[in-house]
Amino acid sequence: MELKIKGRTEHGLYLVDPKEGEGRPGEKVLLPNRYVTDAMSRGESVRVFLYLDSDDRLVASTDEPLITLDEVSLLTVKQVSKIGAFLDWGLPKDLFMPFKEMTRHLQEKEQVLVRLYIDKSNRLAASMKKLYHYLSTDSPYTIGDEVEGRIYEFGHDFGTFVAVDDRYSAMLPKHEDMREHKIGDVIHARVFGVKKDGKLDITTKKKIKEQISSDADVVLEILDSYAGVLPFTERAGAEVIFRETGLSKNAFKRAVGRLYKERKIIVDDGVIRRA
Repeated sequence: MELKIKGRTEHGLYLVDPKEGEGRPGEKVLLPNRYVTDAMSRGESVRVFLYLDSDDRLVASTDEPLITLDEVSLLTVKQVSKIGAFLDWGLPKDLFMPFKEMTRHLQEKEQVLVRLYIDKSNRLAASMKKLYHYLSTDSPYTIGDEVEGRIYEFGHDFGTFVAVDDRYSAMLPKHEDMREHKIGDVIHARVFGVKKDGKLDITTKKKIKEQISSDADVVLEILDSYAGVLPFTERAGAEVIFRETGLSKNAFKRAVGRLYKERKIIVDDGVIRRA
């Protein structure tokens, strides 16, 4: 915001809202000496960011913070305490994130995707929750593009929520196996759909021919783990297939079909055997 220089003290410059006319009282905000330059003089306006310092006093800064209100940004964890975590957001006072706003336990020096909000005490704070509504939907990506994204939420009934480039809204289908991943993991994916509102549909699966070959290898590995006999076929329920193989029923069916044509397996009496 733009504030006007009202006066000078040994600690810096006092700024006021330029809408406050001369002679009218207005709240003064200190711009500490570390941000003051020789070019600044009384009556001029200066663009600043306001925040509460370590003594909960409202102060101004000419530094650009790494995140602003209702934005999403990737910040570094500087410290984890009994009450929450403190993040580096480019200002002298670290940004606080309460434990209740975390979606998993954090470690010092790791990077975490968060949004900035105002808490009940009227202080700025960070949260790992409800990022969906603050991610951008104007990505430059189209169907077929390879992308990189960070998992920020598991939707279970909907799928896995991903922030492509840490800023664009995207989702993985719920049938894709993400059991080995956790919130914060970065994945490589491919865009297979762009919704009318700009949100991306992505997949970690390869193109269909490559994926069938890869899934067939998975089925063979599982067969070996079952001593060469899999006690169900593609006719089994989708839940059983996914639980045992990590594949959707359609993917499993395609893989079994490929292996059968290549005469690598035998399907008989409700089981699949190594040929």
